[in-house]
Amino acid sequence: MKKLVLETTAPFQGLPELVAFEEGLFEKEGLAIEWVERDSADKSTRTDVTSPKGLDPFSSHGLMLEQGKADMYNACEWGNYCRVEQTRTGSRQVGRRGIVTYAAIVVRLDSDVYTAQQLAGRTVGVPFYFGTHYLALHLLEGFMPRDQIKLCRTSNGSRPRFDSMMKGEIEATTLTEPYVTLAEKKGCRLICEAFYHGTEVASDRVDAETYAAFNRAVREAVRRINANKRAYLRYFIDYHAKKDPEIAALKPDDLRESRIVAVDPAPIPLDEMQRTYAWLKSWGMLEETATPLALVDLDVQRRAHATAAQ
Repeated sequence: MKKLVLETTAPFQGLPELVAFEEGLFEKEGLAIEWVERDSADKSTRTDVTSPKGLDPFSSHGLMLEQGKADMYNACEWGNYCRVEQTRTGSRQVGRRGIVTYAAIVVRLDSDVYTAQQLAGRTVGVPFYFGTHYLALHLLEGFMPRDQIKLCRTSNGSRPRFDSMMKGEIEATTLTEPYVTLAEKKGCRLICEAFYHGTEVASDRVDAETYAAFNRAVREAVRRINANKRAYLRYFIDYHAKKDPEIAALKPDDLRESRIVAVDPAPIPLDEMQRTYAWLKSWGMLEETATPLALVDLDVQRRAHATAAQ
């Protein structure tokens, strides 16, 4: 067995990995998976922090890898471009993960915001460097000039963001499952919603053969999830149940299967890679990188995915 240390992952961003682990699929591929906790301790809302400039992209995702305590992690694709640019350990993206994450921008029931356009100039709490930060920019710039998008820093966890919004500290926030479902049950309104890709980031300890074995296990997990999504909805509840009684009170039938999208891990398409890079640069990010090809280990990505698909 080859040991592979992964940073912890929640179902909304790592369901296939969790299924592969629980159902012994990694072991069948000769991988002994260990998990290392990477959650951030800072759950506060800071309305005075309105940009990721100067913030640490490794406050949670990538923290353990940068310390040499993990071999690989997954996070949103946009954030991983930014993390890999600033890595101190030579980490690189090696391909897209096996889940396409669903998220939404949400407001309270008593809010006078009913459309995305009405969020112009209103404070939207986002976790900078995490998926829904970038998703909020993508969604909102379709409805207003960029200088009317007003973001501020909130926790990378949906629960503290939701609580901050409900207390009126921010007008709106971004949520992932199961907190979108909880927000709906409490009468909140979904203003706009979308899916986004994530990628795996690996240290140089992860070779193509190891990543191929990882992907074979994840592909089988994806197949099982898509064959019976309802059977796997419990993951979204169980993951939070011990710490959050409101989530523990949810039933799988409360969750929508259509929000769970699992796909085979795959290489990042070159045309999408270039568009993502150009978009991030347009927002003042990736200022130190001349080409997106510097942020992906193309050789490991190519060889691992070709092998895993056989």
